[in-house]
Amino acid sequence: MPNERDRRTFLKTTTAATAAAAASFPHIAKAQAGNNETIKVGLIGCGGRGTGAATQAIKADDNTKLWAVADAFAHKIEAPLKTLGAAFPDRIEVPEERRFVGLDAYQKLLASGVDVVLIAAPPGYRPLHVRAAVEAGKHVFAEKPMAVDMAGVKSIIKSAEMAKKNNTAIQHGYCWRFSPANRIAFERAHSGELGAIRGFYGTYLGSPVRALAPDAMKPDGMGDVEWQLSKWINFEWLSGGPLLEQCIHVVDKVAWAMGDVAPIAAVGNGGRGQRTDAGNVYDNYSIAYEYPGGVFCHVLQRQYAGCHNENISRIICENGNVIGPWKVSIQDKAGETSWKYREKRGEEQNMYQVCHNEFFAALRKGEIINAGKYMADSTALGILGREAAHTGQRVTWEDLWKSDEDMAPDDLVFNDKFPVPPPPVPGEDQFA
Repeated sequence: MPNERDRRTFLKTTTAATAAAAASFPHIAKAQAGNNETIKVGLIGCGGRGTGAATQAIKADDNTKLWAVADAFAHKIEAPLKTLGAAFPDRIEVPEERRFVGLDAYQKLLASGVDVVLIAAPPGYRPLHVRAAVEAGKHVFAEKPMAVDMAGVKSIIKSAEMAKKNNTAIQHGYCWRFSPANRIAFERAHSGELGAIRGFYGTYLGSPVRALAPDAMKPDGMGDVEWQLSKWINFEWLSGGPLLEQCIHVVDKVAWAMGDVAPIAAVGNGGRGQRTDAGNVYDNYSIAYEYPGGVFCHVLQRQYAGCHNENISRIICENGNVIGPWKVSIQDKAGETSWKYREKRGEEQNMYQVCHNEFFAALRKGEIINAGKYMADSTALGILGREAAHTGQRVTWEDLWKSDEDMAPDDLVFNDKFPVPPPPVPGEDQFA
């Protein structure tokens, strides 16, 4: 891995340092041994998904407490703490001295005595935050996607390898893999009862998500980095673009349906059909992933106003289709429904909650979850499709892993100048 000591490795990674970090957190070992001591949770990134993750972590175990929070912006902290405090008055212990603000806030949080870290800051920063948490000996929950470029994906893989040596856990935020209905449906597709899987077709057709207004401009006196981070979803170096940030759930279902084997290549189209703002992300993609055995998986993504919305996945088998992800069913070759998922009484159906229930239950039992490999691969699969669309070329999986493109520098500060590259032009832009 030529990039393993790239700019993301800002801390020493020697075996001695790793061992020292693990040994310095005996409280984690006690929690793993199965006793009932409090697990202190830290939250990096206090937006909607971060607040949701904190809620689920608190619900997952009777003896978790939110201990510290970190965000780049001070105004992002107060509302989530108020909401969480009202819902869990005895479980939120975040005094002013454990409310950290700024681009270095994650470092202060990691030094505050937390045991488990929930990482939900913008995706461009996730490789940096995951690496720091792992090297500090923390258990990690990381939201999707795990990176915006291949340098970041490779950093995540290295962090997962380090976590194995630390005996610390990495849980992922590919939430549909925790959906009880979809788990059963995908298992039935994989079982062969419908014959071989011959393809996949998934859609994520929705409205614009916090899109910049066409005339939105950076305020006078504000640095490029501060402004872009405040509007992060509109900039590729921070969000990865909508195929990677939002539609990655459909891409991950492609990987899941195909048994997480490596694809051969991807081709695709995309562009800015409605967007005219100062950001540089596309608002639509159409991707075809090629897999061994002549199997093709198609993903259609769009963020348009005033259009048909749809979020449906279809595993196409020889003798029928598995339909999801919401009303999960199986259709036979004639298109007739032959099976529908029915909830089991008492079974948790909230996939976000199931994710954290399993994560914390494993910690209590001393079992270490490490999903680093496939969470990195699913992120890379999204990058593969995005780059095929951006360049207009057929991009192979093999060539993708030769890339060390790094769009998200770690050493930026708020007032830095950081010009926004123009949106990619297929046929002109080259795969890096």
